[in-house]
Amino acid sequence: MGIPSAGEAAPDFTAPADGGGSVRLSDLRGKRVVLYFYPKDFTPGCTLEACDFRDAAADFAGENCVILGVSADSVGRHESFSARHGLPFRLLSDTDHSISEAYGAWREKTLFGRKYMGIVRSTFLVDEQGDVLAAFDKVRVRGHAAQVLAAVRKGRSV
Repeated sequence: MGIPSAGEAAPDFTAPADGGGSVRLSDLRGKRVVLYFYPKDFTPGCTLEACDFRDAAADFAGENCVILGVSADSVGRHESFSARHGLPFRLLSDTDHSISEAYGAWREKTLFGRKYMGIVRSTFLVDEQGDVLAAFDKVRVRGHAAQVLAAVRKGRSV
């Protein structure tokens, strides 16, 4: 599947989340949603990204925006990761990669000449009606949360 572009409907999903229960994207209509895909809990880049979103969480909330992190890790691993870093947002477990595939984040990667399938760090900003407002592909961690917050603030009138 391709990567959803600005103006397209964001693929709906329901996923198990840390803290119990599940999250359904369409249940969040009326709010903007930052949906960020990351490779793995407890790795250096993913930890930095999660902590940057954590540190900006109040700013996102002030813009009527919910943050959701998505990886293929289990709910239990997400709960440990969230507790260790004090994350004030939900982490979604995508063990079958269905959400990552729907958003084009599950792709072939190469590490030391070895090819494998995995999550390519990507972020989607979904507007109040459930459409993609902005898409960020092959994200560089440093400064990314601030970049997404700027896009949220730019899209206020959308």
